[in-house]
Amino acid sequence: MSKDVLIASLRAQCDGPRDGALLRYALGNALLETGDAANAIGELLQALRFDPRYSAAWKLLGKARLATDDPTGAAEAWRQGIAVAQERGDKQAEKEMAVFLRRVERPAGG
Repeated sequence: MSKDVLIASLRAQCDGPRDGALLRYALGNALLETGDAANAIGELLQALRFDPRYSAAWKLLGKARLATDDPTGAAEAWRQGIAVAQERGDKQAEKEMAVFLRRVERPAGG
């Protein structure tokens, strides 16, 4: 299935009985993979409205914000994601976001 077909299929399910954090995360991920980071951000924010404790959505939101040249927004998403991951005991997501956060906070040339 092409990404365009996948995105269309996922969008068709939005606002229906299957709408939720997982659907919006999948849509955001597909959009980000096609280079549409701006629309991915909107879908990932929607996923987090459904489930603010969805650590994978926080992680992907940070990546999408970084892809739109918003390192401050990326860092904030990862900080929130780390807090959520710690609360949930999601050690892998916590470690990954901590690495991303360190990279984005590192001074230029450092």
